[in-house]
Amino acid sequence: MPRAERERQMMAAAVRTFGRRGYRAASMDEIAELAGVSKPLVYLYLNSKEELFTACVRQEAAALLAAVEAGVDPGQPADRQLWSGLTAFFSHTAEHPDGWVVLNRQARTQGEPFAGEVAGLRDELVALVAGLIAAAAREARAACPASAGSGPADLAGRELPGQDLTGLAQALVGAAESLAGWANETPGVSPEEAAATLMNFAWTGLGNLLDGERWPPPSAR
Repeated sequence: MPRAERERQMMAAAVRTFGRRGYRAASMDEIAELAGVSKPLVYLYLNSKEELFTACVRQEAAALLAAVEAGVDPGQPADRQLWSGLTAFFSHTAEHPDGWVVLNRQARTQGEPFAGEVAGLRDELVALVAGLIAAAAREARAACPASAGSGPADLAGRELPGQDLTGLAQALVGAAESLAGWANETPGVSPEEAAATLMNFAWTGLGNLLDGERWPPPSAR
């Protein structure tokens, strides 16, 4: 078997073992057995347990970020871009539950250098979401350029400060992270349903949502 294919096989076994057993409890013996190779071969290819876990975190972070970026179509309206990005996020975390556990639970709780790797991923996701919120603000200003006075129309005509953009993006990413864990553990919750839940809360707003207004997914329009 080519070296690259053998490494992919061992990495897949490592992600599964770390995700289900946890970093501390997982052993190189378990990973080698699951991969169908000898433990010395795992050490030869992937070095120490710490380096192997770091490689797993980097691999899963890169895959998740790539999936979200691929899901966002810059040519779509801002709400469609956010919907597509969230759907891609929840689809990926549902399809790779062990990888999501490695990122969201294991790496965060093991200290450095693992927590720093996940923080880097989160920063990139926050920057992406902040860009989508900024695009939404531009669309709102374009829709009512002469707004004045008070109320929602006036807010739509204002420039959102950078700190507000970042804060909103942080809140949205944090909510997505929590919702992904819940969706993966709750039978029958699809990625689209998880994305719609967050769109209803974040885009429509809690007040409007309680009044019965909901954000309609593209398929319902």
